[in-house]
Amino acid sequence: MGEFEQGRPVIEAFRKGHPDFKILLTFFSPSGYEIRKNYEGADWIYYLPIDTPGNAKKFIQIVNPVFAVFIKYEYWFNYIKELKKNGLPLIVISAIFRPGQRFFRWWGKWQREMLREVTHFFVQNEPSELLLKNIGINQTTLSGDTRFDRVYQVAEQKKSFPLIAKFGGGDKILLAGSTWPQDEEIIISYIQSQPQGIKFIFAPHEVHNQRVESLIGKLPDNCLRFSEANDENIDRAKILIIDSIGILSHLYQYAAVAYIGGGFGVGIHNILEAATFGNPVVFGPNYEKFQEAKELLDLGGAFTISTDKEFQVIINKLFADDQFHKNASDIAKQYVEDKTGATKQIIEFIDEKLLSPV
Repeated sequence: MGEFEQGRPVIEAFRKGHPDFKILLTFFSPSGYEIRKNYEGADWIYYLPIDTPGNAKKFIQIVNPVFAVFIKYEYWFNYIKELKKNGLPLIVISAIFRPGQRFFRWWGKWQREMLREVTHFFVQNEPSELLLKNIGINQTTLSGDTRFDRVYQVAEQKKSFPLIAKFGGGDKILLAGSTWPQDEEIIISYIQSQPQGIKFIFAPHEVHNQRVESLIGKLPDNCLRFSEANDENIDRAKILIIDSIGILSHLYQYAAVAYIGGGFGVGIHNILEAATFGNPVVFGPNYEKFQEAKELLDLGGAFTISTDKEFQVIINKLFADDQFHKNASDIAKQYVEDKTGATKQIIEFIDEKLLSPV
């Protein structure tokens, strides 16, 4: 799903410039496919067949693409080999590399050879470009991350949700997005301190009924499922639970502060969806693999917490000190705006290098 969001601005920009082309979009896991299998930006949406020599050969023969785009961490050896064998260009966009990856280890010769088959890399940062150049791969462009283009586009074309606006009323909203139980425990502890003038929205990472019911069981009685909200009961709720998918990125427009989940597990979720709306973002301690989180922390538009007490201190300051909040908000919004433009570079490369007549 994350890779889809990175690819989406490129798909839509290419579609706009080349309406005569057909676009095939593939997913490898249900987490992306099930949510976006009806996406209107592509002509065909399928699972990518398992990466075996036979599957890759047959798939490329059937599809017969003009060129292929892989996103971020997608490196399918047999597909790369088959594309190269057929003389078909392959670009990798929003690529990011770290020194510990197999490509750069002493035993990673086979993996390095795979990278050399790629026509061009569009990388997110300078360290990634340097890692590639150090192993003799120079077909690179430092373009940044297409996610910035995507979240900026969402903010520009945001959908309105009148019930959410009514829920906020005159109060400020803390929106906790993509949360897991450990994230929620910290926020619930804060709710129990009965802060005034603040309302809360939870958008759990998983929204199946058992997960939502479990969360409701830990919250005060003044909470409400979004699926059950209406003009009559929304005014009485202090806590709203988003029990549907696909709308979170638009809801940050109603928040004063965003908490992004995942930082007590495998890693934080997308902070840019909140930052583009000028939300100061707060998240747990596991953020080291996320460049945007580290950069926004250094700038002062984001804050990390490890305990209930740390959460309480920073949230109280953000809600009580208007100037402190405004500074963090302005930094977050400007950070996203300054990082846009990767999609334009990629489309220009496709037009000039892949589609122009020789």
